[in-house]
Amino acid sequence: MTIIELLKALLLGFVEGMTEFAPVSSTGHMIIVDDMWLQTTDFLGKYSANTFKIVIQLGSILAVVVVFWKRLFSLIGLYKIEGEHDASGTHKLKLRHVLIGLLPAAVLGLLFEDFIDENLFSIETVIIGLAVGALLMIAADKFGPKEPKTTSLDQITYRQAALVGLFQCISLWPGFSRSGSTISGGVFLGMNHRTAADFTFIMAVPIMFGASFLSLIKNWDNIQPNHFAFYAVGFVASFVFALLSIRFFLKLINKIKLVPFAIYRLVLAAILAVIVYM
Repeated sequence: MTIIELLKALLLGFVEGMTEFAPVSSTGHMIIVDDMWLQTTDFLGKYSANTFKIVIQLGSILAVVVVFWKRLFSLIGLYKIEGEHDASGTHKLKLRHVLIGLLPAAVLGLLFEDFIDENLFSIETVIIGLAVGALLMIAADKFGPKEPKTTSLDQITYRQAALVGLFQCISLWPGFSRSGSTISGGVFLGMNHRTAADFTFIMAVPIMFGASFLSLIKNWDNIQPNHFAFYAVGFVASFVFALLSIRFFLKLINKIKLVPFAIYRLVLAAILAVIVYM
């Protein structure tokens, strides 16, 4: 790996870390930056480059683990935290909520993984995802309950978890954004924005770890030993920048909600459409 190539890994890690927790599609932004400027497929190959985009998300997810470690550990019985409890004395948000929420996207992701890798990682599909996802976010802010009844993770029901999981399926299309889809779904279902964001990030930990692991196993033969430094730089960069951005986003989301992010997405989609189609 040359210095220039490692700087490209650093830049992609920065893009991933700064956009993973905002509802603007980190995958979409990486595809835009890579396909239009960095072109890592030239020295990594198509499959290794696509795997890199998935694997460096592990850095961002590690940042989630650092921020939410108490809650995550409580789900598997390794930590007890104060808060709402049910009749049995255990925390109301259970591992079952998370598993129910991630199941739909996990199943569809496995079934359509090859199709997604072959056909949906392009600027054109990202433009569609950015625009349609923005409309979904605007609709959530406009038509969601004005006084959300679910204002903490411990108030989330199994029904809400399952329906948010269905919204997460939309994010399999690059450009839609996992957080954009699931936060919108949560708002429609009566959660406030912060609670929907918290559940989104907690639910993302197992599904993104699983997707990255499967992608690594599937494409291991396409990853050359001299690619490891590129992967490492991207991973560390995404972790550091995600750690810097996550707390800021979680403090911000209840105040500004989704519309400002939707406007940004529409503007970006319009600029990309002009570049690509004009």
